[in-house]
Amino acid sequence: MSFQTPDWVQDAGFYQIYPHRFARSQSALHSPGLNFKPWGSPPEEQGFQGGDLLGIVERLDYLQDLGVNALYLNPIFASAANHRYHTYDYMQIDPLLGGNAALRALLDAAHARNMHVILDGVFNHASRGFWAFHHILECGGNSPYIDWFTVHGWPLRPYEHDAENPHNYDAWWNIPALPKFNVANPGVRQYLLDVARYWIDFGIDGWRLDVPEEIDDATFWQAFRATVKAGNPDAYIVGEIWHEAREWLRGDRFDAVMNYVFSRLALGFFGAETLRTDYKPGGYTLVTLDARDLEVGIHHMYSIYAWEVAQVQMNLLDSHDTARTLWTVDGDESALRLVTLFQMTMPGAPCIYYGDEIGMTGATDPFSRGAFPWRDMTVWNQELLQFFQQAISLRRQHAVLRTGAYKTIYAEAGVFGFMRTLGAQHAIVLFNSTRDHQRVDVTLPEGVVSPHFSAIWNKGSYSAVNGKLLHVTIPAREAVILLSEST
Repeated sequence: MSFQTPDWVQDAGFYQIYPHRFARSQSALHSPGLNFKPWGSPPEEQGFQGGDLLGIVERLDYLQDLGVNALYLNPIFASAANHRYHTYDYMQIDPLLGGNAALRALLDAAHARNMHVILDGVFNHASRGFWAFHHILECGGNSPYIDWFTVHGWPLRPYEHDAENPHNYDAWWNIPALPKFNVANPGVRQYLLDVARYWIDFGIDGWRLDVPEEIDDATFWQAFRATVKAGNPDAYIVGEIWHEAREWLRGDRFDAVMNYVFSRLALGFFGAETLRTDYKPGGYTLVTLDARDLEVGIHHMYSIYAWEVAQVQMNLLDSHDTARTLWTVDGDESALRLVTLFQMTMPGAPCIYYGDEIGMTGATDPFSRGAFPWRDMTVWNQELLQFFQQAISLRRQHAVLRTGAYKTIYAEAGVFGFMRTLGAQHAIVLFNSTRDHQRVDVTLPEGVVSPHFSAIWNKGSYSAVNGKLLHVTIPAREAVILLSEST
């Protein structure tokens, strides 16, 4: 099926923000007497540290200097959990984040800087405090909303339950705090579609959809797409799916998915020497890869989707649901740098998890959700931050690295290389994942004339032979990127 994905996503560089832990504004108008935990408290502690949306507004200069131009926010609707995947009111931004007015301020400020903002939509399940579920708790089987959820007995046991008397309603992963919507109910469907359209009309630029496979109903997601696109044809719809997602990306549901396939390939190759292979993000075992493995994996990844989809896949390395990249590669900063530069030069929209750029680390949830250390910049890795800025800038400066066609041109001896082509322009990108410098000979494809190359990321040296062969020396754990105009 032929379909159009949003053009702006091809040029986007996303930054994922966990709002509770990113930044606390000094100007937020909170109710008096709130008891926040100290900023920077251990991430495994429950409670609230006071991050809010105006804090993000106040850090837009930082984000713009970093080079990102799109924000993906974890859930911000009213919730009694600091991660806010337990929504009790989908029509209100959590007061602890500043309420609807704070989102209005963030959208206006971001859009004024030509930055896009997408929100996290958690539509498979709500919380025990969600108004319709609360109505059932109060009224039992007399509640008109009884069929909004799937109840198996009375009285409901949302808070008092044990092995012999478990909760007695459908819940996500059998977690009593997360009652699962009955999306087959027309009232539920309409409510969720109304929520989706309301925030699009409010001005958000798209939705990231939490656990969409749990709603096993293609017609719902088809209606969701139609509703969102009717409000804004350029809205971005990206689903959280951890594996190949062919049936979801045929034009009738999503524009893209969170590309965990990409992250596993990148980490497996560039982090091969230090990868924690006993760690299983999303239930998948991380495996080490050589250059040929990476070539096969990348070819397959791009062969199963339309090019329109490949250009807007959300290429992430880590997220709130995984360990941080630096932890996953056991502190190997060179691996983090290589996978980040790879992320910035491959087709798709790169997404940086907040704080990776200054060296934040941590094992999987909750340890990957620490507070951004604004108040102690001595812990920032300034050289790493500068690297991120340079890598992001490289992508933004050269359209060929954002929207150019892709072709693998070298894959052996720990070296992986590819070519991006946009019109008459070509970019040659070569990575050396080994601990020794490598000298490689690259045969250039037809139409690419090597004497016209110039280096745009040159950590090594190169020379041309007969216009068709390129001799390149790449230092250990480095890359060479060349730009050419074909004649």
